[in-house]
Amino acid sequence: MTSVEVFLFEGKNFNYAEIIQKIFVLEEIFTAILERLTSPSELHRLSLKELQDLAEEIRKLILKTVSKNGGHLAPSLGTVELTLALYSVFDFAIDKIVWDVGHQAYAHKILTGRQKIFPTLRTRGGISGFPRRSESNFDYFGVGHASTSISAALGLLLAEEIQGKFGKVIAVIGDGALTGGEAFEALNHAGQLKKNLIVVLNDNEMSIAKNVGALSDYLSEVRLNPKYRKAKKDFEEFVKGLPMSEKILQAAYSVGYGVKSAIVPNSIFEALGFTYLGPIDGHNLEIMQDIFSRARELDEPVLIHVHTKKGKGYQPAEKFPEKFHGVGKFNLETGEVLKKNSTLPTYTEIFSDLICELAEQNKKIVAITAAMPAGTGLKNFSEKFPDRFFDVGIAEEHAVTLAAGMAAGGLRPIVAVYSTFIQRAYDQILHDVCLQKLPVIFCLDRAGLVGEDGATHHGVFDMAFLRTIPNINILVPKDGDELKKMLAAAVAENKPVAIRYPRGEINNLNLPNSTLTWGKAEVVYKVPRADVRIFAVGSMVETSIEVAKILTEQKIFAEVFNARFVKPFDRELIKIKAQDVKLFVTAEEGVLNGGFGSAVEEFLADENISVPILRFGIGDRFIEHASRTELLEICGLTARQMANKILDKLNGEDDVKIYKRGG
Repeated sequence: MTSVEVFLFEGKNFNYAEIIQKIFVLEEIFTAILERLTSPSELHRLSLKELQDLAEEIRKLILKTVSKNGGHLAPSLGTVELTLALYSVFDFAIDKIVWDVGHQAYAHKILTGRQKIFPTLRTRGGISGFPRRSESNFDYFGVGHASTSISAALGLLLAEEIQGKFGKVIAVIGDGALTGGEAFEALNHAGQLKKNLIVVLNDNEMSIAKNVGALSDYLSEVRLNPKYRKAKKDFEEFVKGLPMSEKILQAAYSVGYGVKSAIVPNSIFEALGFTYLGPIDGHNLEIMQDIFSRARELDEPVLIHVHTKKGKGYQPAEKFPEKFHGVGKFNLETGEVLKKNSTLPTYTEIFSDLICELAEQNKKIVAITAAMPAGTGLKNFSEKFPDRFFDVGIAEEHAVTLAAGMAAGGLRPIVAVYSTFIQRAYDQILHDVCLQKLPVIFCLDRAGLVGEDGATHHGVFDMAFLRTIPNINILVPKDGDELKKMLAAAVAENKPVAIRYPRGEINNLNLPNSTLTWGKAEVVYKVPRADVRIFAVGSMVETSIEVAKILTEQKIFAEVFNARFVKPFDRELIKIKAQDVKLFVTAEEGVLNGGFGSAVEEFLADENISVPILRFGIGDRFIEHASRTELLEICGLTARQMANKILDKLNGEDDVKIYKRGG
């Protein structure tokens, strides 16, 4: 036990809240080592005891920060000792490290000169929740999505070699990222090249292989022994020199491989050309330092299997790692997530309930997700219909083609994926689904600006890239009731459909109930005469109604339409409404390049309809992390900002400053 642990537990009958309070009191113990670190290389000089104490300090800082800011808590708590072991063995001013998935890297950020600004994590102007090259020289590769680390690390290693440098390159892959196909493509290539790439597989309860304990430790020890490695190499050279026929030689190697496969776990990595070591305890610094030190001396691809526990060191996160994987603000003493006092449902909750209702009625409905059953709202479905639920892991490409095969076989697959992740399967949507006109339904959660996770997670590209694909239909609900209608209608249609909806709660717009007609828009805010007409998509419908009310105060009358369909959009209505109006406006929470506004503008140009057009959306740039409210302001998508821009546009068109701007 560390000195801190001894102090905490020498008394009796402490409850968990009291222990946490004790930790806060021990500020001088917890900050002693971390505050005096000025460079990651200084970890080489720390004793094992000091590294163990430092692990406690880092955990405290992560817990304190994430409880206030939200973030990926459980994954980063699980990698504290692993990070310390790597930094105490390798020199990352020379060597390079790539994290995958990047939300495991909070300890890495703290150790690389960002401990003072770590409390700004995921806040506007603060540090990102993921590694990013522009933030630190120690962030060698940006990682927000999964399964990319081995490819990137191999590329970095080859760049080192070609430029005559000799640094080691390590890929840390975990949190299910090895389920992605790109990871195995990279393993195959790295093994083929026989470069000295080091891959650390962080197996944090997302089981890759059974931990066989002492046997694995023994095998790792034997295989790292220089005498064993020399004997193995000498034997291989001896066998090659024997006057055997090719068939006998192949048989000899097959026997040797078969014996090895019988006792060595995860021989798939050996087959791909990697020396496999492990599993080892990912919270035992001494063992990891020993393994990493000797693996560093090898001149061949090595995969080190490290077993860690998500949420390590914080009881609520250890007990409920899925809940604390990505978490909002929470009470550090109790682990209770702090939520707004609201009874409003979320889009995810409505989807969750509705897909179960539809599946009761239609036995052909199946649900597919890519490692996000809870986040996408499919957990209830998985429990009610386990034989019709498929979690494919972090493998979006496979998820889509799997769905295409199911659809070709007569089922009605619904693929529930976050918007930002579906872009990884563009080719499969195009070739495997839409080219064959297969009735796959894509339910894209977290569409639009998602907040503190930042540029890698904003779901703002879906409408634009999906719109380029023939045969697909793109639907965007304005509220929960419309989501219900759209999903039911999509199941009834025999065509590819994408329905995209945002994260968070649904406000009741108090609009009259209307019938959903395929491809048709609806008017949601009427005026006696229209100076401006706004066609809004999804979340921007409510905002556009507020814009219209602000404009009315300035004696400018705006009519607002809920577009509903991005593809096919309501051409007939737009053609009519774009005429005899001073300004035609589109509004969407997505990129402007190729989005809904672009589609409308292209259509009006093709129809030779000349009308001043103003498009609201997200410009040609990646958007940083901040709260969603802050992001809408950054992107100019608040009602006041939009109203002011409309007034400016009208003033410019008339060339007379007759309209007032709001404050």
